[in-house]
Amino acid sequence: MADQGRRRGGGRAGNAARRGHATMDQMPWRIPVNTDRPTEPLTETSVAAIHHGAMRILEEIGIEFLNEEAVQLFKQAGCTVSGTNVRMGRDWVMEMVAKAPSQFTITPRNPDREITVGGNHILFGNVSSPPNYFDLEIGKKVPGTRAQCANLLRLTQHFNCIHFAGGYPVEPVDVHASVRHLDVVFDKMVLTDKVAHAYSLGKERVEDVMEMVKIAGGLSEEEFQAKPRMYTNINSTSPLKHDVPMIDGCLRCVRRGQAVVVTPFTLAGAMAPVTMSGAVTLSIAEALSAIALFQYVRPGAPCVIGTFTSNVDMKTGAPAFGTPEYMRATQMTGQMARKYGLPMRASGVCAANVPDGQAMWETSNSLWSAVQSGTNVVYHAAGWLEGGLIASPEKFVMDCEVLQMIQRYMEPDIIATQPEDIAFDAIREVGPNGHFFGIPHTQERYEKAFYAPIASDWRNFEAWELAGGIWTSERAHRLFKDIIGSFQEPPMDTAIRAALEDFVARRKSEGGAPTDF
Repeated sequence: MADQGRRRGGGRAGNAARRGHATMDQMPWRIPVNTDRPTEPLTETSVAAIHHGAMRILEEIGIEFLNEEAVQLFKQAGCTVSGTNVRMGRDWVMEMVAKAPSQFTITPRNPDREITVGGNHILFGNVSSPPNYFDLEIGKKVPGTRAQCANLLRLTQHFNCIHFAGGYPVEPVDVHASVRHLDVVFDKMVLTDKVAHAYSLGKERVEDVMEMVKIAGGLSEEEFQAKPRMYTNINSTSPLKHDVPMIDGCLRCVRRGQAVVVTPFTLAGAMAPVTMSGAVTLSIAEALSAIALFQYVRPGAPCVIGTFTSNVDMKTGAPAFGTPEYMRATQMTGQMARKYGLPMRASGVCAANVPDGQAMWETSNSLWSAVQSGTNVVYHAAGWLEGGLIASPEKFVMDCEVLQMIQRYMEPDIIATQPEDIAFDAIREVGPNGHFFGIPHTQERYEKAFYAPIASDWRNFEAWELAGGIWTSERAHRLFKDIIGSFQEPPMDTAIRAALEDFVARRKSEGGAPTDF
């Protein structure tokens, strides 16, 4: 496994970045464990109020399920169905939700990249689904291509702080929509060996991805269904609606033992109440209605409750991310997820249009709110711009700097309190008139003592200026180009690759997935 044996925190990793070179020495692959107590802004009374509000929505207003199979399943379960409107009692909802596991694993084709979802684990994934691309070389926003998508997948594989491969890191609009999923998932299977995602956008797409994951892993159907090997993520159509293909895709996944993430997209002031507690309440109701359905169909199916609750700019109607309201909504949802015993998904998002200061402070707010809330799965943790409309490799690299810092922050040696950590003898040796640079206690530890950056430049202004005065996004661009230039695909058996190629060719000859154009 790449980078398995490298040191933890410090010293050499940042030297290349400080010299202005594009090479880097990153932190090793690991699944971070968040041992901090979560930030809980809600009192017990407030938690009860949001829960009661969500249950009233489900009982008195109901959720529109446009998927006919889902409607029939709700009828079978004894829920109140009127056309597409489904109302369900809180006792039934809570009985179903209690069947979902609080923790589970997903195992990709490389078992060394297995991830644990739930508990105190926190996982970071790449940007997913922007239709547009921006990098410093192009210098403008352009529609995404397969080549750009593949390069972002290479970054996904390269960075050890990225634990799973989300959807298309940029939508390759140069590939027809009927076969786009085949080409991108082939690239994903070949260029990465991490846990992969399937879009629930019609039965053909999700079924094709499940088959490709089976092929890539060399799995029988029994082995595939025995444990989660991949996942899908869906969004409700807020307010109060679940559409046809997303519910269909989730039903197909849970019936074959695969994981699902249910993430209402509730923007306060637009698709949700302007109050954050109202927006969170709506989000909880929408998510639990679908999770209850999936548990009814397959008790114990691995499910994650997602939050994508933020606010809009009330002057323009544009989504805003990384705001104080977004942070609080994420923390509030974390409390609710723990109440229901469900793993939680959040996001690393921003509204900035280019990889600049705004992009980083908004994304940092989003990422740290994920940490504070006890989030387990962080979507869009690297590469997201313009509210999800742009993917950027420079932003991807810059975000990975933050992700590495978060991972380093969680490592236990920082807060160790053994005698050698308290360092009483070293303090006595130095006394009031010396320094700690040269003493044995420092010399034995300095290489691993502190976090060392991959893109930050810690020199003073004069040294930075003499070295060319390279701004952060430029340094990130150089790192991106160097990573792509030296990238090596993870190993794959030639017979498996040939089987993937044959599957893609056959499905293309059959027309792929139906489209409207």
